[in-house]
Amino acid sequence: MQDLLERASRIRLVIFDVDGVLTDGSLYLGDDGQEYKAFNSRDGHGMAMLRDSGVTLAVITGRRSEVVRIRMQSLGIEHVHQGCKDKLPTFLALAEQLGVEPPACAYMGDDLMDLPVMRQVGFAATVADAHPLVREHAHWCAPSPGGRGAARDLCELILRAQGKLAALVDAYLDAPVDLR
Repeated sequence: MQDLLERASRIRLVIFDVDGVLTDGSLYLGDDGQEYKAFNSRDGHGMAMLRDSGVTLAVITGRRSEVVRIRMQSLGIEHVHQGCKDKLPTFLALAEQLGVEPPACAYMGDDLMDLPVMRQVGFAATVADAHPLVREHAHWCAPSPGGRGAARDLCELILRAQGKLAALVDAYLDAPVDLR
């Protein structure tokens, strides 16, 4: 566990896959061809807390979806890369652009196409319901499945390792109570 916390304490950039990580992997298609996805609001809050703590967030996903752009924009995530069938070149270019070395990067994926990036980063994370080979290559597996709190689990682990989680939680507990 100490090695895990040391890895997490060095993270400056966290990259998430979308389908199977920020969603449960289901694809809902309307008769008009429109694609719909369900995102977990607690995952979003965890991502916002991590972003506000100074960690840069990004998304690299193999599919293209307008709803992903809209959701990431609502979370203030500027680095959104969609349609990446081979995610490794996108990861390497993003890390270079941001001046972050791979050991200071975390990536959360759930399926085989995520392995090339997971094998390059300092903190490879996955979801509880990930492909078995992905779980085998991850440094850490979230207790929650994709789209059901796994991203929040990762965000809180990193915040805890960096000594920032307690102050964030205390801010909610210290808020004035109005019992009118």
